[in-house]
Amino acid sequence: MKTRIDAVIERAIVAGKIVGTVVIVVKDGETIYSRAAGYADREIGKPTETRTIFRLASVTKPLVAATALALIDKGRLSLGDLVRDYLPYFRPKRPDGEIAEITIHHLLTHTAGLSYGADPETTPSERMFNAGLADTDLDFEENFSRLATFPLLAVPGTLWSYSIAIDVLGAVIAQIEECSLGEAVHHHVAEPLGMKDTGFSLSDPERLATPYADASPAAVRMGDHHLVPDDAGNLLTFAPIRLFNPKAFQSGGAGMVGTAPDLIAFLEAVRRGGAPILKAETAKAALLNQIGNIPRPGEPGQGFSFLGGVIQDPVLAEVPMSKGSITWGGVYGHSWFIDPVKGISTVIMSNTAVEGCLGTYPRDIARAIYNA
Repeated sequence: MKTRIDAVIERAIVAGKIVGTVVIVVKDGETIYSRAAGYADREIGKPTETRTIFRLASVTKPLVAATALALIDKGRLSLGDLVRDYLPYFRPKRPDGEIAEITIHHLLTHTAGLSYGADPETTPSERMFNAGLADTDLDFEENFSRLATFPLLAVPGTLWSYSIAIDVLGAVIAQIEECSLGEAVHHHVAEPLGMKDTGFSLSDPERLATPYADASPAAVRMGDHHLVPDDAGNLLTFAPIRLFNPKAFQSGGAGMVGTAPDLIAFLEAVRRGGAPILKAETAKAALLNQIGNIPRPGEPGQGFSFLGGVIQDPVLAEVPMSKGSITWGGVYGHSWFIDPVKGISTVIMSNTAVEGCLGTYPRDIARAIYNA
């Protein structure tokens, strides 16, 4: 297996598709592969290390979702609670004009009817909301008050749409805990698991990876405002500088930083039953499909859990993982999965958007693991 994974890593780095990466594979609680390769900063020749700190993008989501689940376990929140009971300013309307009944379950499963952006060409600047990657000076209330002026895509619970829902969930968590979202995630998830480098601020600026973006013939260093096309041809707006802006709301969907060892500790805690952050029944539910028969457009063979996509048919999904595996990533360049059948947890982190998340690199790593 080591030879196969090494070959994928070397090929991606030599081709310039990936600048720096950390890959960790754990099976049945034992680390069977761990490697850092490439550059945390290519231009100054700074190598990637196992404890290199990356901007997490959507790897933030399962950590914030787990914080909400921990609050549910502690009786401070319920899946059926209405979001507007915690955020009175957040009262978006259904397509028919009625105030929507959005629950915590809808937010966790991306079935709230929310989307991930408004058209900047047709939306006045005073109505534009921030989706978590771009820089902003808006706080929770200012941002999500703007979001609430847009009609939902559908009645909550009837459509799966990847969205800003976990950012809204982050605002709910901060409201309940009467502290910052970062403090809540630290208290309920990061601190109990010893995730010392994971949060909304840097534990050690010297270990922060420089972000890079897809380009030809090789990935390029990101600027403070960088546009990158995703696999659907949409332009994603990256603002690495946001991490250092204390005025920007803490994005529950995209705002954290962390390391591969921290993330593998989280995945393993969930796979092994949830302790010390979640009850066993909650951790089990977090690995199950939570959207019933609602389809995920463009993702055949997959459902969605509280933490990520659920592989319901590996053949249709075109993945090597077992049925019942969950997987997701982050557009700054990351991918992860838990395979409860095989007892495998894997993190594939990089500083290269979007190849490290949506490109062939993470898929080739997964194939190398299972082909071995």
